[in-house]
Order: sequence, then structure tokens, then C-alpha cells
Amino acid sequence: MRRRSIPYIFFVFIFFTKSNAQPKYEFRAVWIATVDNIDWPPKNSGSEAQKAEFIRQIELHKKNGINVIIGQVRPAADAFYPSAYEPWSQWLTGTQGKPPSPYYDPLQFMIEECHKRGLEFHAWLNPYRANFNIAKASIAPHHITRTRPHWFITYGDKKYFDPANKEARNFVVNVVRDIVKRYKVDAIHMDDYFYPYRIAGKEFPDEASYKKSGTSLSKDDWRRSNVDSIIKALSIAIKQENRFCRFGISPFSVWRNKDKDPNGSDSKASQTNYDDLYADILLWLKNGWIDYVAPQLYPEIGNDKIAFEKMLDWWSRNSYGRHVYIGHGIYRAGGKEPGWNDPNQLPNQIKLVRSYPNVFGSVYFSSKSFFSNPLGWNDSLRQNYYRFPALVPPALWIDSVKPASPLVEKKIVNDSVLQLEIKQSASASNIKYHIVYRFTEGSHQENCALHPKNIVAIFPESGSLHFTDIIPRVSYSCRYYVTAVSRNNMESIPAEIVVIMQPGKKPSFY
Repeated sequence: MRRRSIPYIFFVFIFFTKSNAQPKYEFRAVWIATVDNIDWPPKNSGSEAQKAEFIRQIELHKKNGINVIIGQVRPAADAFYPSAYEPWSQWLTGTQGKPPSPYYDPLQFMIEECHKRGLEFHAWLNPYRANFNIAKASIAPHHITRTRPHWFITYGDKKYFDPANKEARNFVVNVVRDIVKRYKVDAIHMDDYFYPYRIAGKEFPDEASYKKSGTSLSKDDWRRSNVDSIIKALSIAIKQENRFCRFGISPFSVWRNKDKDPNGSDSKASQTNYDDLYADILLWLKNGWIDYVAPQLYPEIGNDKIAFEKMLDWWSRNSYGRHVYIGHGIYRAGGKEPGWNDPNQLPNQIKLVRSYPNVFGSVYFSSKSFFSNPLGWNDSLRQNYYRFPALVPPALWIDSVKPASPLVEKKIVNDSVLQLEIKQSASASNIKYHIVYRFTEGSHQENCALHPKNIVAIFPESGSLHFTDIIPRVSYSCRYYVTAVSRNNMESIPAEIVVIMQPGKKPSFY
């Protein structure tokens, strides 16, 4: 903070003062990590306890204004769903390969519980990690590290798929294709673990694979090419199975430092995506292989090496027309970093995020961090920053067509109760949910009628489509708008219902 110039402080002040409004479209997500039971499920818990805890968590997040859950379903070449490719996860039952008892499909359960609450579910997978801890992990006899040991490389205390092995890459692509084909996931999401983070004094032992490849590329470029290949193949497979399913990556905060590349960021990261993890995120964005990027900007505002505000600005200028969502490190609250002990740290980050038109929202790591209402941030979200619901921003490069307006039957009961029945349209298979807005005559302006503050109900596609409301006693009219929202989050032209209120007369429709 001491190094900031006066012009820079003034620049930040302007951003803060112009970004108080809550946008109608905003990505608001939480990561639910399952590796090592970080967030869910509870260790040594049965099926019913797991279900109850998942519902408790998403209800908490729903109250906080969250609209997307990013749930980890493949932490280490294992599965939180029945899979023909990989065994049940050890973090589900304690023993890899052992199904939940009583039996249920956790992925299907999570999707259904999220969708019935109007929440998106993004299936979070780790692409290359195969054995989380060689000394301690539970590994089933039919796990891929046992049946295809030549596909893997040991580095530190873990085993990884060899990114250069084409058979291994195809295997991972087939795992993802299987998920998208069988489940109604809204997106496939991958984190920052591509080639592993460097271990001091140890080189990733892939020299044999490099020599066998016969490539003319340098080893660094060859490694990046290996990762590029799987990202492109995953993108193709996902869209072949479901063109509405998005593909998102959550990389480490820094692509490259400016001292290595003039296009890099003003940062001093000891490791970077491009030079150490061999993940060329900008190439993937530029080529349209991914739909969104959610960089993990966990350091605080003013950090002397990786400043939140500098990285936010850099990513906003390098989106290549795709969505940028910012990862917030709220798990650091109350720790050793002074910035994360400041109650204003997260509110200020949200204000900064909202000031950039190329940045469409936030992701929080991780779910359990909200359990204790750190520094009162649950209250801040509920009462201020996420007070009104927000729609997930549509990916216009996937589809920009608005769905048909819903058909609505209406009647007034007992001179005071409005009843609406929302009819499914012919294209209902493409509808995610319906929204009911209510506003009184004084607020009837086209630019505010569909403001999220006027939302009174959201009906998931599979839920009840009957809406009942006590008609407000206003001087002239009360208006209701009903819209349909597509799987790509495009909102229809509203169906309008106008209830006329005249002194001494029964309410009637206009």
C-alpha cells in the first residue's frame, strides 16, 4: 500500500464510487471441494447425512445470493457418481471403489438439489491428478494407476497422468464426455493443476516421454502443446454432447510475469501458468476452446507481489470475448495476512470486480469458509452486495436466441388473491426456469420493470408452475411480468399481467 501513487489511489476511488449498483446478470459461485473432505462430504458419514449436509450448504449459499455451485466430482481419477471408467471416490465412503450405502448417485443428487433451487451446477474435475497421496491413499484394484501403470508419472508424493501420453489424454476426454452425456451439468470446470506445481530441487520426470516423442519443440513448448491438446479435445467433446454445456478453467492468478513477457502482468509470482504449469490460458481463450476463465486472485488488494487490483485489471484486458469470473480467497480471512483481517477487504474486491465491464462475477473458495460468517461477510452479501438475485450471464457465442414468452393463465380469487398458471412452451426442453416480477404503477418503466429487486418467484423447469400472490393495495395498478430463461441464460420477452385497482371496485385485469 505504501508504494501506491496518488493518481493510482484516485483511480481506485473512482472505481469504488461508480460500482455500487447490483447488476442483473452476475456470476456468483462457491467451490465445494471434496478432495480430502475439505468441504463435503463429512468424513465417515452415511448417505443420508451426506445429503442433509449438502442441502444445508447450498441453502446457506442460496441465502447469501449465490447462483452457481461448483462441485468437485473427480478429485483424483475417481468418481462421485457411478462410472464405467473410474472407481467410487475414497472421500465418499472412506474406501476407494466402495459405493455409498444406502446407495445413491451423489452427482445426480447434487444436480437435482441445485436445479430445484434455481442454482447452476458446474462439475469440477482435476484432469491429471491420479493418486493424491502414494503413502496413504486408498486405491482400488481396478483403479487406472493399477491397470495402466505406464500412463503415470510419480512426482513428490503423488501420481499424475503423463500429459504426453495420448492414450491417457483420450481416457480423460472420455471420462468428461461420459459426464456430459449422462448428466445435466451446466458446465465442466477444471482448476489450476495441469503440470504440477514445481517441487524445489526436483524436475518433473518426463524426460523419457520427451525423447520418445521425437519432437523438435523445446521441452517447455512441448509440455504446453500436450496441455493444449487435451483442452482442445475436451472442448470438442463437451460441445458434441451438449452445446449448452460450458467449459471453464480456474487457473492460478498469474499467466506470466511482465519480466518474462511484455504482455504479462505487473506481478512477481514465483511460479506461473505459462512457465511452470505449462497452461497457456490466453491461447485457449483466443481460440475459443473455453467459455470462461476464473483466475484465483487470492492475494489481497495491495499485495506487494500479486496485487488483487492489478491482476483484476490484467485479466479484464485479456478475456478475448469470453467471460472472466474472479476467484476470491475468503478462506484466508482471519489469517496472517493483514489485508484479509479487514472487514472491508471482500466488499472492496466486489466493488472493483463490478467496475470492469469484461468481468462478470465472482467465485469463492471455499464453501466451509462461509460457515462461520467470516468478518460478517454473509451479512454483507445478504443485506447489500447480493441483496437481490442475479441471473447467470448468458454465453452469447453459444446461443443468443431468446426463448418464447411463456403462456400464462390468470384469475383473481376472493377479490384479493392473484393466481397464475405458467404453461410450458413447445420448446420447454430448453427452459431452465421461469421468473415472476411484480411492480406497482409508480415503478413501471421499461428500464426498471425487470430489475432483480422486483423478482418475487423463480420456478425451476421441474418445479410447480403455479404462482399465488396477495395483490398489493395500490392506488391504480399492479403489474406482473413472467419470463422464461433458457439453458444459456437468455431471458424471454415477458408476458404481462396488469391488475387494475380502483376505489370501491373489485380488482380486474387490464
